[in-house]
Amino acid sequence: MTLRKWTWWVGGGLVVLLVFLLGFAWVYRRQRSGDIADGQMRAALNLSSSSFADGGNIPNRLTCDAAGLSPEIQWSSPPAGARSFVLVMDDPAFGFVHWLLYNIPRGARDIPEGASTQSALPQGAAEGVNDTDKIGYFGPCPPGKSPHRYVIRVYALNASLNLPSGKTKKELAAAVKGHVLAEGQLTGLYGRGSQ
Repeated sequence: MTLRKWTWWVGGGLVVLLVFLLGFAWVYRRQRSGDIADGQMRAALNLSSSSFADGGNIPNRLTCDAAGLSPEIQWSSPPAGARSFVLVMDDPAFGFVHWLLYNIPRGARDIPEGASTQSALPQGAAEGVNDTDKIGYFGPCPPGKSPHRYVIRVYALNASLNLPSGKTKKELAAAVKGHVLAEGQLTGLYGRGSQ
């Protein structure tokens, strides 16, 4: 094999490997972050919070730098046929899950601030595993001082999941498939040391 052919073969192999790795990273990130009801047709829920404004800064008390309280979340009435709600909070840039809450009863319209840490969840609601491998809420804790974006989504489902606590985001996504009637989202920003 000549040097030119060998260089072309090695270079071509590296390009193929790089494309494969980039594709794998993209698929991995898509599986870990974002909307668990991706691709399902749905109506809109309006979300708000007294803890922070949509698009605003998340206060220290809700983060790993302070008490780590879960935020207060309110949502509008869902479409007819809603049987339960699911809440997911993550950092989509890193695919890091901060909070999974499900089996929220159909009559609920809010979650009070600190509900996760103070055991004040709606009756029957269960929490899943965050990406620290613990059940419940884990507040924003980004590396560095640049603000990260945290997205809270609430889904209205046409079914009651009745899942035990400790489910993962992947398991929750499988359970809600085909059951989402409406979705709303709220975004907050946090950078450590920037508050």
